[in-house]
Amino acid sequence: MIPLYEYADRATKLDVILSRAASFSPEVDAAVQEIVDAVRADGDAAVLALTERFDGVRPDPIAVPAGALAEAHDAMDDDLRRVIAEAADNIRRFHAQQRQRSWFTDDGDGVLLGQRIVPLDRAGLYVPGGTAFYPSSLLMNAIPAQVAGVDEIHLVSPPQPDGRPHPLVLATAHLLGLTNVYAVGGAQAVAALALGTDSIPAVDKIVGPGNAYVAAAKKQVFGTVDIDSIAGPSEIVILADATADPEFVAADLLSQAEHDVRASAILVTPHRPLAEAVQQHVAQMVPRLERHAIMEQALRDYGACVVTETMEQALALTNELAAEHLELIVADPWATMTHIRHAGAIFLGPYSSEPVGDYFAGPNHVLPTGGTARYASALSVDDFIRKQSIISYTAQRLRRTGDDIIAFARSEELTAHAHAIQVRLDRLRAAADSPEAVPATADAD
Repeated sequence: MIPLYEYADRATKLDVILSRAASFSPEVDAAVQEIVDAVRADGDAAVLALTERFDGVRPDPIAVPAGALAEAHDAMDDDLRRVIAEAADNIRRFHAQQRQRSWFTDDGDGVLLGQRIVPLDRAGLYVPGGTAFYPSSLLMNAIPAQVAGVDEIHLVSPPQPDGRPHPLVLATAHLLGLTNVYAVGGAQAVAALALGTDSIPAVDKIVGPGNAYVAAAKKQVFGTVDIDSIAGPSEIVILADATADPEFVAADLLSQAEHDVRASAILVTPHRPLAEAVQQHVAQMVPRLERHAIMEQALRDYGACVVTETMEQALALTNELAAEHLELIVADPWATMTHIRHAGAIFLGPYSSEPVGDYFAGPNHVLPTGGTARYASALSVDDFIRKQSIISYTAQRLRRTGDDIIAFARSEELTAHAHAIQVRLDRLRAAADSPEAVPATADAD
């Protein structure tokens, strides 16, 4: 049963829910540090030894042959291949709208200012492949990098007993045109991507979900490389009013509660009869679903139906929660959306169920968790580009602004900064008095 709380009694429960931010025990951090240090010291030899130790298999070679990718793709169920390909098309179309272009502006005096968009050279994708593999996660992480124009995408995933990653990893990689795939997982895979080995080149950014050891490794190598985020458990908040169908609401809460025993599923509503009806539907649905044990614990520990006195209270609480997934099942979801400031992704209306976004609609399902939607965004094409500022100044502009720049630099006691401008002004002023002293590179006015 999912607990029901009055708005006034919500504080203790919500404190528990909001405390689920990703964190690691000292034991995990220490173990991961040893793994990272081993890969730094011994490269492939450490990767192979650690993979044999943790996965019980020694991949040979670490890099998966191209033929194995094609074979897995050919062996994929035809219907599943069609569905994944269609989902990939939807995701690619959506992310194509995010593509940015370089721009320049004429600032007068012959000065050009601008911003240059340059994709990363190499991106690393971590793809889980132990007891479960989620092709949707591979699509959501790889496609934005491809749309951004990343030159090389390198994919790591734990080997199965045959020494290669899960067949669906290989098949989906081939469907996406990825060729650099490596049979290694865990913290050692993250370390290899960050530091580079003979088999796995060092990348610029690592993205993708993983267990606590993978997440801790990403945190430890951040700075050597960029990472997407340190993701916490999944979460959903449903803001609903009297118009909502309680069966839909209950089903959507459970769609997230099945992820993990630490997943959070919360209904916020000013309509108590809806909350009570949702409780009843949840109680009926859970025993019939395969992952019922996980859902029962998640709902008990991190689930809630919160009944507010007003819709204004409900909106305030929703913004406080800053959920990864937010469904608005209300009479006018578009108007309600304008009051939402904090959410990773917003699903409008009764037919925009959260799994639509997980799999098929096109927007990215890699979203900020643990309240970080207050400042973070979904994974996007922007995560795989660099923005370079461009400044093209002229002698004419420097003559006009140089003294101001010098004054600013001196106010910060950075006299070498001031000197770099002063020597140019001196040269330009000398040239004004003696035209033959004008340097060949100076622009004419």
